[in-house]
Amino acid sequence: MRRYIGEILVEMGVCSELEINDALAKQMDSDTRPIGEILIEAEACSAEDVARAMAEQHDVRYVDLEAMDIPPAVGEMVARDIAQDNKLIPVARRDNILTVAMVNPLDLGAIDNLRFSTGLQIEPAVASEAQIEKALEEVWGVSESSLDSMLGEMTEDIAYRMLDEEGDDETDDAPVIRFVTQIIQNAISADASDIHVEPMADRLQIRYRIDGVCVNMDPAPKRLQGPVIQRLKIMAGLMVEEKRRPQDGRIKAKIGEKAIDLRVSTLPAVYGESVVMRLLDSESLKLSLNDMGFDPTDYKVYEGLIKRPNGILLVVGPTGSGKTTTLYATLHTLNTTDRKIITAEDPVEYHLNGINQCQVSAKIGLNFPKILRSMLRQAPNVILVGEIRDTETANIAINASLTGHLVFSTLHTNDAPSAITRLIDMGVPPFLVATSIQGVLAQRLIRINCSSCEEAFQPEAKELIALNITEDKMEGRVFKHGAGCAKCSDTGYKGRRGIFELMVMTKELRELTFESASTDELRKAAMAGGMHTIAMDGVRKVLQGVTTPEEILRVARIES
Repeated sequence: MRRYIGEILVEMGVCSELEINDALAKQMDSDTRPIGEILIEAEACSAEDVARAMAEQHDVRYVDLEAMDIPPAVGEMVARDIAQDNKLIPVARRDNILTVAMVNPLDLGAIDNLRFSTGLQIEPAVASEAQIEKALEEVWGVSESSLDSMLGEMTEDIAYRMLDEEGDDETDDAPVIRFVTQIIQNAISADASDIHVEPMADRLQIRYRIDGVCVNMDPAPKRLQGPVIQRLKIMAGLMVEEKRRPQDGRIKAKIGEKAIDLRVSTLPAVYGESVVMRLLDSESLKLSLNDMGFDPTDYKVYEGLIKRPNGILLVVGPTGSGKTTTLYATLHTLNTTDRKIITAEDPVEYHLNGINQCQVSAKIGLNFPKILRSMLRQAPNVILVGEIRDTETANIAINASLTGHLVFSTLHTNDAPSAITRLIDMGVPPFLVATSIQGVLAQRLIRINCSSCEEAFQPEAKELIALNITEDKMEGRVFKHGAGCAKCSDTGYKGRRGIFELMVMTKELRELTFESASTDELRKAAMAGGMHTIAMDGVRKVLQGVTTPEEILRVARIES
């Protein structure tokens, strides 16, 4: 005769008869759950105690899953959804006998299905539901419940949808899909510009670039690496099976009524494919030169340069220094009905109304030189070349400027004078550089003080010395920094602004260029003519209370 589970628990010494009687009374009153669940809820015993008692009651094995390692080949013999739905997991195989840990060893339907699907004899064993769920996570990856616990539930008032090419919504609520959605949502909420998903030896590292600085987020378990990267590649329209070569793609997302584009890049690395997503929010794109951070003096000069009928204006700086934003704002200013503007970009990050934008495509041989030759036959007034990368592109751009076109482009140099020597080093004749270049704008992006926690403070003396801020410059000035608050995540900074170095080609600079003068000679002549370096503009921002000396020292190179 089968013994009652309450009797067994009393014999085991884990429950008293009073606790059993209370549970039975509750069960007879209105609670239809098994007595074991009632005892666990009342904290009279643990789930493992009930599992042990159930094993003895039904004369089957009890397995402590925390004390054993389940071979992946064994654990995967039963499909994940079947294992989760029936609360079971295979734990061992001996010849043609498969031992399966179950919450309910009397579930004959599940046992028959396993026997049919595996072709093996099934030996039921008992384990607690919590241990089975944890074992399933280790075999198959994170479960829905633990993922929600790790991430926190997504807020109901934010409707987030991934759109395919036809605009149809994907409604799959699988945990990995929600995890990827949450990563992107959190990045948008934090005003991040980039999302970095980086496989490490023991984890999946997730970092956001906020105001130009990378910030670590909570890492994901290593077992999520494959599903997360696969999901991102599917969303970006990349080849999932291709893991040896870099790939580029794009994701379109929508938050409520706000459309967001993500430019996706994958790169094979030692521990797996690294994925970087650049968030392109066209609504947040600043299209006014007044918002760029120009000093009034430099703004007036720059405004005069961009209204010249021809010539080349270069915007230079390292990657991520805001060159594209400045050029888009410039084109927005020039975009009037009487001007035809054509751009050649790689890639086209933002779409500008009223401007003809051409996308470079290496696959079909559509490079910068080919686009430039074709666009000249379109009779444009203003031309934007995304980047001068080689001699051929440089020569075509210069010839365009000499035939009545106003040309804008970018170079990767650290300062304005270096752009002149860089073009000459690329093979462009010095006399062409001297006659075509109208000006060079170098720039960086600095973090600005958080307006919510901004306060006066006194910088360290060594910082003032490093920035060459003398007492006469400090007279009547108040230094400010952010004390740190929830809005700026206790960093003291919120948002970014440009610092600039505007070099206008004067007669003296053209003569030095014609003579192939060095960068130092060009810089000295430009400063003698009134040019403020990037560091000097940074000092102006410090004295205006826009940012801190520490931030300028981090971003700008200080000349002795």
